[in-house]
Amino acid sequence: MMIKLIIPGEPIPASRPRVTRHGFAFTAEPYRSYREKAHQVIKQQYLDTPISGALHVQIKFYRSVQKSVSKLERHRRLSGLHRPTMKPDIDNLFKAVTDACTGIVWKDDNQADIIETKSVYFSENEVNLVKNKKQRN
Repeated sequence: MMIKLIIPGEPIPASRPRVTRHGFAFTAEPYRSYREKAHQVIKQQYLDTPISGALHVQIKFYRSVQKSVSKLERHRRLSGLHRPTMKPDIDNLFKAVTDACTGIVWKDDNQADIIETKSVYFSENEVNLVKNKKQRN
């Protein structure tokens, strides 16, 4: 069983919870807004019950090319010769998406026992999430 979900827009990495002087923890912007938006988009695309059991999760992040690069460098990036190696870290991008899927696609993101994550340049920003339920051997 394979499920493909697409979250449009520039991916935002997960951030650590912030703590006020009075000891209250909160999630800072822009991650909070991105997580809520991604959560709503996923709810619209995935209408089934949350999956239980081990999962194989593949996520592909499509990143925009900076406007300040030359035409030659833009071509190299869009053709795949140069890959995104700058911030944000891919593990924080992964966490943001898997947190948004928790409770909708799967019960908990700790069910993912095989993960594949890739970040590439593309002319349009989006996140593609492919989830494969592992078959029992």
